[in-house]
Amino acid sequence: MYGLLLLLHILGATVWTGGHLVLALTVLPRVIRERSPSELLRFEEGFEKIGMPALLIQIITGPILAYRLLPNPVHWIDPGNPVARVLMLKLGLLALTAAFAVHARFRVIPRLSEHNLRVMAWHIIPVTLFAVLFVVVGVSFRTGWFY
Repeated sequence: MYGLLLLLHILGATVWTGGHLVLALTVLPRVIRERSPSELLRFEEGFEKIGMPALLIQIITGPILAYRLLPNPVHWIDPGNPVARVLMLKLGLLALTAAFAVHARFRVIPRLSEHNLRVMAWHIIPVTLFAVLFVVVGVSFRTGWFY
């Protein structure tokens, strides 16, 4: 069961992070250069169909995997525990991702136009960075980089 959970978690991370890297490094520069909010919205609409389920899979499998490492969730926020520090980093990145996503969804995207594309860029770039950091921090469960 552990192997399946880890595989699902990693596949979710692959889709989520890969999609955001494509968005930030290829789609976004073109959207800003051409001042084309419709192209950005088209990408978002397509990516949302696989990106959101991928994120949801990570949100479901993450706590289950964390429970295998620290069976008492109270210990997940113990700064004296090296595994808990990594878990707190992952939870912090999740909170930041959620905050940016909610703000973009309800404040930026409904008003998206060629005049405020840079505001959207200031959401896409950090969320992409958070996605990459999710992967780096996740790898540290095996490498000990953040212990």
